Amino acid sequence: MTLTGAAISELATLVAFDTTSRLSNLELIAYLEARLGPLGFRLTRLPDPGMAKANLLASIGPDLSGGLVLSGHTDVVPVDGQDWSSDPFTLRAGEGRLYGRGTADMKGFLACVLALAPTLEAARLARPLHLAFSYDEEVGCKGVPGLIAHMGARVPRPRLAVIGEPTSMRLVNANKGIVAVRTEITGHEAHSSQTHRGLSAIGIAAELMGFLAGIAEEMRGRGDPSGRFEPPYTTLNIGQIEGGTATNIIARHCTLCWEYRPLPGTDEDEIFRRFSERAAAIEAREKDRFPMARIAVTRGHRVPGLTPLEGSDAESLAMRALGTNHAAAVSYAAEAGLFQQAGIPSVICGPGDIAQAHKTDEYVEEDQLAACLAFLDALCTDLYA
Repeated sequence: MTLTGAAISELATLVAFDTTSRLSNLELIAYLEARLGPLGFRLTRLPDPGMAKANLLASIGPDLSGGLVLSGHTDVVPVDGQDWSSDPFTLRAGEGRLYGRGTADMKGFLACVLALAPTLEAARLARPLHLAFSYDEEVGCKGVPGLIAHMGARVPRPRLAVIGEPTSMRLVNANKGIVAVRTEITGHEAHSSQTHRGLSAIGIAAELMGFLAGIAEEMRGRGDPSGRFEPPYTTLNIGQIEGGTATNIIARHCTLCWEYRPLPGTDEDEIFRRFSERAAAIEAREKDRFPMARIAVTRGHRVPGLTPLEGSDAESLAMRALGTNHAAAVSYAAEAGLFQQAGIPSVICGPGDIAQAHKTDEYVEEDQLAACLAFLDALCTDLYA
């Protein structure tokens, strides 16, 4: 069987595990252990606090610095409400495409890693290879920080981490971060004809949304000095709003859930800080008449952006392996910034198009798997030098 054929076989197995983020990934982790253990990989399972999920670190080669990390998340997004042409958890091939949930994001990369693993010879490796499999990336990169912390304490510092998110096999050295925020507003109920006796939480929410709209416009005006991102500025989105009881009751509660995606290298706390200050000022203003008024601002998941390390040894290594001298930037968040924050130089490169991720009939092209295998083989060859 060719390496591409082996990767397709692995992908079929991986897709069959329903690792939607709300579910456990332990069956998939057990499969990875069963595949990699007999090949000589040293395995470390790192469970989540509830013991329902786990990260897995699999290392092969000498326990030295200067190794390579291949990192990917095991979870996928839900298929709820999507009208798939076939079972999303059964790999389907057609016209050079491989359909199934997670084929692009990002089990295609994991399948390539597993297909290449048997070709590695531990006795000949001059530097180690670390395979980092994480959980809950799709819901805020919740799993990988524990994995990175473990590596920082137990693993000599690697030379490069490659995060295999779908980039159509382009090398990516920059991505935006993400900060999620939940805002809960408490007002005072009254009859809708007695607006002077009540404080509308929805009205306060509207005022805060107007403030956020102003910040969003300001961010568009600042733009992206690098000129590499699309859209070329820090973005802000209000994704959910919920509040009120009935049209004839002044709303006592309202909740806003929103996020922003800061450009790397900018002050990632600025928007949260400015919003929190505005919310505190509004709360203080309203408490004079309504002591129960409250605006609680809570930061949810936060993922740092990836900042370019142009000209670095790590980036040069990735470029040589891919056969390119160009690196792109992407607007979606990924785990790369967390590795970089921990002192491990990182890039993003993987098979599949991000435009296919999270969609009905998600797919990865067979040619993309072949290109990924060639890239990984070139990277791993460097470990023998």
